[in-house]
Amino acid sequence: MKKNTTMNQVCNLSSGTEIKGKWNGKRYIIVRALGQGATGNVYLADSSEGNVAIKLSENSMAITSEVNVLKHFSKVQGTSLGPSLLDVDDWKIDQYKILPFYVMEYVQGNNFLEFVQERGMEWANVLVLQLLANLEKLHQQGWVFGDLKPENILISGPPPKIRCIDVGGTTQQGRSIKEFTEFFDRGYWGLGTRKAEPTYDLFSVAMILINATYPKRFTKKEEGDGRNQLFEVIDQHPFLRKQKEVLQKALLGKYVSAGEMKSDFVHLLSSETSKAGVRTKTNKTQTTSSNNSKRQHIRHSHAQTNQSRKQAKKSKKRKKASGILETILILAGVFLIYSLYVYHFLM
Repeated sequence: MKKNTTMNQVCNLSSGTEIKGKWNGKRYIIVRALGQGATGNVYLADSSEGNVAIKLSENSMAITSEVNVLKHFSKVQGTSLGPSLLDVDDWKIDQYKILPFYVMEYVQGNNFLEFVQERGMEWANVLVLQLLANLEKLHQQGWVFGDLKPENILISGPPPKIRCIDVGGTTQQGRSIKEFTEFFDRGYWGLGTRKAEPTYDLFSVAMILINATYPKRFTKKEEGDGRNQLFEVIDQHPFLRKQKEVLQKALLGKYVSAGEMKSDFVHLLSSETSKAGVRTKTNKTQTTSSNNSKRQHIRHSHAQTNQSRKQAKKSKKRKKASGILETILILAGVFLIYSLYVYHFLM
């Protein structure tokens, strides 16, 4: 549940509605609604430059604030934290009513949960590492995203790339968080304040991973902080248990920066990949040894059988060994691709 700081009273616009900017004169035709936030409505619109996203609001201060955030995002080199800002103007509905709006790049893709459910849980780690890299740069600019949740994270591409949308909750560090969603809010769980600081976003990152494994969000069970409840949830899921140390530190605000959390995450995933590689190599050695032993046993125990029977059995064993080797090579390839992906995009 989101806490709204202003009442959004922007009318619902139907498909085909034309919006013309009062000052810049650009025209936009509404296609469909994309979402409703605390400060306004966002629509997909057609323009002379193709599809765009347009946000309208009765709150001119909120529009100005979000435009400033998008401008700051554009100054961050080496990453795309949010959609590109394309236009800022007013829509004169009639002689009495004017609505401010801004136009931004329309980012296509699935949100975080949709992408993970489609591709597999191992992708959650890759996406979180990208997210932490983006947050580090945002925090260095003096901002906190605030309302960080799967719905506000789109994955565009290929290659898959994190894009943060709905910047309405983005707040300058030191101030109070403007917008939040309870499940991802440390204040709701009694594990910190709603002061805009890096640790606030990092708590939300941990909750995003928890949400990826528990798509049906749960509520806090008892009074006081929800530390024990969240720790128990982590212990109950094998995927989360592997990341227990990192998740607990993030939930308790123990990380100084997103970069520090990312470093721990990379170390954890590298260790898991190395262990998996060792297990694969061990299994390959054991399989080869076992196959050799079995072939020797077959040769000795069936020395007196006819040649055709021996050849048939040898052929069967070779096919089995070949199938096992093929499986091992496929698994090794997956680990290699995963490691190269992490290195290429995050190092």
